[in-house]
Order: sequence, then structure tokens, then C-alpha cells
Amino acid sequence: MTAAYLSGQAERSLFTRPAPKSARAQMKFLLTRAKGSTAAVAERLGVSRRTVERYRSGAIKRPQKRLQAALVEETEAQWQPQVRAQARQRVATAGGLVISCRAYFGFGPEGSSDAGRVRDIMTAVSPAHADLILSARETGATDDELHGLVAEAIADAYFRKEGGGSVGVHVEFKDVDRLDISF
Repeated sequence: MTAAYLSGQAERSLFTRPAPKSARAQMKFLLTRAKGSTAAVAERLGVSRRTVERYRSGAIKRPQKRLQAALVEETEAQWQPQVRAQARQRVATAGGLVISCRAYFGFGPEGSSDAGRVRDIMTAVSPAHADLILSARETGATDDELHGLVAEAIADAYFRKEGGGSVGVHVEFKDVDRLDISF
């Protein structure tokens, strides 16, 4: 799992316009965001300045798989920043996040219904937890830090029921098979 696991489908659903699709359009967009600096775009994509110039001019049209993935990732990361900021504000103040996952959860003794096992869980987490997760992501938190925040949010929302239920219980969260977060 990478630190970008909050992006992807959840963030694409926020866009009011589709992001550029062709390599040339993506390169032009990235150059616009970098104020025309081919060096900055080349560094972010891991290619030469000349390669950036060739895509901008249309001399090259089909990037290799590694460059195509980098173009899509960089374009979507910089696409519609105000829309993302507004969505983040809504999530952090009123909306919260919905987390769906398949992972090992457990907090009770073996043989009880609370014993550890792989569970499929879908739960809405509070705006406070959503704010912590999104803030950590924006400040460059590691995968382990983000994983811990997501685990705590699930534990509070699903097992501890926001202060009710099993208050103060430590929930074990590991072996994540799937983790989807939506706004």
C-alpha cells in the first residue's frame, strides 16, 4: 500500500472536468503548472528536458509505460487544486470519509466472537479522523503513519462506536488485503 492510497478513484470523482488524456496535453498542462520550466517537469517525470520539449511539440506521441504512468500521476496530482481543497474542507468539517477494507481485525480472546480474523468492513469515519488522515497525507506522512491513522479511525467508528461500545479497547489491524477510501 502506498501513501497515495487516498487518491485514485476517490479524487477523480471530485473533478468537475476530466484531466488531459494525451501525452502532449498532459505535458502542456504540467509545463503550465511549472510556469514553462522544462527542467522542473523533466525532473518530476524522471526524463530529460529534451524529451519534455519533444512531447510539447508533438514530435513524440506515445510514451513508454513508465513515463505514461508518471504523466498520469503528476497530471492528476496537480489537476483542479481548488476543487480538492474545497472537498478536503467539506470532509474535515462535516462529511467525513467512508473506508471500506478487508483486513485482519481482532481485539478479544481466542474462541470469542471478538477474536482476531479477516473481516470485510465498510464504515463512515468522523470528520475529525478524516482531517487527521488528509492532513498527514498532505504533509508527506509515511505509509506506516497513514496506516496507523486509518486503523485508529476504523477502530473508533466500527469497534468503539465513537465512544460507546468497547471503549478503550485496543484493536489489532494488520494484513490489509484491500483498502478503499472515498469522500
